[in-house]
Amino acid sequence: MLHRGHESTDGTGGGELAVPMAWLYAEYIADELLRTGDLMPPTSFEFRAGRDALALTVFLSDTDGELSGIRVISQLETWLSLTAYDQPWQEWVRARMAELAGEEAGAGTPSPDLALAAEAWRWLEETELLAPDLDAVPGGGAVFGEDEGPKVWTPAWRLGLPLGHLAIHLF
Repeated sequence: MLHRGHESTDGTGGGELAVPMAWLYAEYIADELLRTGDLMPPTSFEFRAGRDALALTVFLSDTDGELSGIRVISQLETWLSLTAYDQPWQEWVRARMAELAGEEAGAGTPSPDLALAAEAWRWLEETELLAPDLDAVPGGGAVFGEDEGPKVWTPAWRLGLPLGHLAIHLF
């Protein structure tokens, strides 16, 4: 049975509140990796895309439900391989989300962790950011600077994933 998050009393009449600890910890790890890499301002949409893509990778790769500081270092290689350019990350996320949703449905208890992960995934898929067209070949041998050249609207996950991958490398 899948059990993510810890329950605590919410102080309003003895009810219990499920706290999404696994998701919050995955998001914290992703945030720290990106801040350490100092790739972009933490207030930018690009940073959010990288953080959400990394947090999804961290959360969904935790198949044992045992996120811990000790395991972070041992997981870096796994996260690098999952976020690599030639990997089908988007398909992997969809499959893992469906798998976890199926386990959750079988257990009969909604997971606040999975709800936050689903919200992050929805944002990454539905939000488009204006980014340099990495597939464009400059015509006439022109060399473009950082803020020059063709730009395209790109799903946030397509921008966030390489940022997350680079942040892991820089850690």
